[in-house]
Amino acid sequence: MAVEVKLPQLGESTYEGTIGKWLKQPGDHVERFEPLVEIITDKVNVEMPAPIGGTLQKILVDEGATVPTGTAIALMETTDAAAAPEAQPRTPVAAAAAPAASDRRTVAAGDGERARLSPVVRKLAEEHGVPLEEVASLRGSGAGGRVTKEDVLKHLEQRKAPARPAAGVATAPPATSARPGAFPAQPSAAAPKEAGGDELVKLTPLRRSIAQRMAQSKRDIPHAYGTIEADVTTLIKWREANKDEWRAREGVNITLTAFFIKAAVEALRAFPVVNAAWTEDGILLRKAINIGVGIALEDGLIVAVIKHADQKSLVGVAGELDALGRKARDGKLALEDVQGGTFTITNPGVFGSIWSMPIIVPGQAGILATDAAVKRPVVRGDGIAIRDIMHLGLSFDHRIFDGATGVQFLNRIKTKLEGFPGGDAALTDF
Repeated sequence: MAVEVKLPQLGESTYEGTIGKWLKQPGDHVERFEPLVEIITDKVNVEMPAPIGGTLQKILVDEGATVPTGTAIALMETTDAAAAPEAQPRTPVAAAAAPAASDRRTVAAGDGERARLSPVVRKLAEEHGVPLEEVASLRGSGAGGRVTKEDVLKHLEQRKAPARPAAGVATAPPATSARPGAFPAQPSAAAPKEAGGDELVKLTPLRRSIAQRMAQSKRDIPHAYGTIEADVTTLIKWREANKDEWRAREGVNITLTAFFIKAAVEALRAFPVVNAAWTEDGILLRKAINIGVGIALEDGLIVAVIKHADQKSLVGVAGELDALGRKARDGKLALEDVQGGTFTITNPGVFGSIWSMPIIVPGQAGILATDAAVKRPVVRGDGIAIRDIMHLGLSFDHRIFDGATGVQFLNRIKTKLEGFPGGDAALTDF
């Protein structure tokens, strides 16, 4: 029996993925849950396990192609239909990689054919006032000629750029009116040209996906910011004095990020609206506290998720941070390692940053930046002391809460860090 293997949902706000590398080839036998294909999203490169056991019959989506979730990406021959409740028998349809009809809208293309547009493509077209019929008539670069989001973005740029006249031909002034949805003619900067010694670095799928998602976040989310200072002198001194003993006993590094996570968890409990998401029906307050942590890799940044961080001890958080970091660097993160985040922490301080304004992960209410602790002279009582001072920066969705809440949230973290108990009570009382 031939069944379709479909691209799964890769996160609450992720609706498409890029095929990075097929780990099996047609004719290979595949066990259920055995790694089948690498999938690249905006934040991670993960191995997708086979949902069923059987023989890989045909690859429907080539490496490098970006497709919406729900798209059939491969055909597998299996005798165990019960093992794949979501897999559907192969039907004699030419466009094997097209998503289900419930996820797409059929639009009349300019050449009389019918084209199916994904929700992502439809939304982008509607946001920019481009008729769906015009989008449907584009020459798609996706599987089976499907129109992708990249095709629409390229088309938008072409519409904005004025047409180049032929040499020696006079041009008339622009018309004073345009059809609905058309972009007015406007001056635009010339595209950068490669000069002697310049090099054009092609975008990797991960880099391109990050760019698209971050642009989406800045376009759709009204960002607001708050920053305060925290004195972490006691915390840093304790860590330096105890990190070797900690590693010998626990087998993992004791990082400042573990302390930041614990402090943020307590603040999220006190201000649950920060652990929320915007929806058109209202503000969704999330019950679970799942902390996404930015991990820098050579090709970009990924966000791994510590699930139910509020139920873990400081030792437990440190151990999970270490495990996720190793899996990320080895390219071994699983889908569950990057799904379900409700709030994100990024730590640019490890690279020396002292003031950051990060971009919110779509689907969340805020992101905390923890910058480097720098020794500075500060007033203490009637004297001046040298202390380790760091900035805590919060970028937040202003639709969900206001600046007062954001600064109170930051101050809750500050109080937790500055009140670090030290001594033997550090691991149990923090």
